[in-house]
Amino acid sequence: MKREKKKGVWYRLDNAGVLYTALQKEEYSSIYRFSAVMDQKVDPEALQRAVDRTMPRFPGFGVRVRRGMFWYYLEPNDAPGPFVKRDIANPCQPVRFREDNGWLVRFYYYERRISLEVFHALSDGAGALVFLRTLLAVYLRELGYEIPQGEGILNVDEPPRREELEDGYARWAGKKVLRSGPAPTAFPNTGTAEPFYTFNITMGFVPLDQLKDKAKRYGVSITEYLTGVLLKVIADNQAQKHPAHPRPVALAVPINLRPWFPSETLRNFILTVRPSIDPSLGEYTFEEILSQVRHYMRLHINRLEMRAMLTGNVKFQTNPLLQVIPLVLKNPVMALGYRMAGVRPYSGTYTNPGAFQVPPEMASHIEHMEVILGQATVPRVHCASISFGNTMEITFAGTLKETDTERAFFRFLVKDGLHVKVTSNRQGKPVEGG
Repeated sequence: MKREKKKGVWYRLDNAGVLYTALQKEEYSSIYRFSAVMDQKVDPEALQRAVDRTMPRFPGFGVRVRRGMFWYYLEPNDAPGPFVKRDIANPCQPVRFREDNGWLVRFYYYERRISLEVFHALSDGAGALVFLRTLLAVYLRELGYEIPQGEGILNVDEPPRREELEDGYARWAGKKVLRSGPAPTAFPNTGTAEPFYTFNITMGFVPLDQLKDKAKRYGVSITEYLTGVLLKVIADNQAQKHPAHPRPVALAVPINLRPWFPSETLRNFILTVRPSIDPSLGEYTFEEILSQVRHYMRLHINRLEMRAMLTGNVKFQTNPLLQVIPLVLKNPVMALGYRMAGVRPYSGTYTNPGAFQVPPEMASHIEHMEVILGQATVPRVHCASISFGNTMEITFAGTLKETDTERAFFRFLVKDGLHVKVTSNRQGKPVEGG
């Protein structure tokens, strides 16, 4: 589908988008995927019609990256597409700005699965889920089902609203910057890299009611419980492989800022917090790890501290010196800064965008949801989870040959009394539905 070019229209990248475009290279770019496994086999023609109808309602996703002298920027993409494709065994492939007609979103289908992949410079998970929810509603209508508006489903017959394109970081930046020293280097939890581009995915499916009950018994939230499990298994891994000089074990956990700073933006609006433990102090029990996580999350996830953090990020981007450094010099500097501040302090990433909510008329057509974070900048696995109905889906994905982390994680859940069903794509085909 070719769209009319909007002359003179362009979008400034938000604070997160600036970083993700600077990091993009031939073998890496920040991509994530959401999938809905439906109750019947996907009709690709109906899905393509749904994509064509939905894309104009979300102009922030219908863009291409352009390279300026000092910054990348986004402009409306009037090229044909994006086109629905049959799924591949290794998803979340790197974006190449001059390929695929410049599209930064992808749509795939496989049997009963519909997948959306997004370049992180465009949107965070919360924004992409609004897009996917709306797309699924339009797709079901194309099949003849009556799906109502509302409950997070946007009306594709209405024009986009300006608020959906706002830069939430710039809007809510204050004057106070959170001053803190560099975080210590964490245990990297890396291993043997797979050949380019082999992307290993392992998914676990857990009954949500069991998971809620288990977290409640420990006195924590589901996110805190799963964060604690991941910290525990990574710490155990370090104790087995590098017992003499233990480093901190820390996770990057993205936080959706919209509940604290009201915004209707569909672009990026997240910050990352760093729950951690220090094994050099001694061996933690699981209960002690959960206590560390619970108190850290509840102490640091607050409006004032988060505003000071986002203010610091915005001031870095708007630094007058940075403004006049040519892009060819700026990208390596930002990539080095990311490695120092965004990679070395962490042993991995865990994100949980929460429950995927849809109207009852729509829920009956969806079996479960899935989420995949794309590859890391180093060979390690990322962890992500999403729930729908009574199923929590948990994914480990990365370019790592070893399976130590995901095996230990799911074994821990089973030993802790949870029923887990596990599936993988290591046989060289798309992950089967859980």
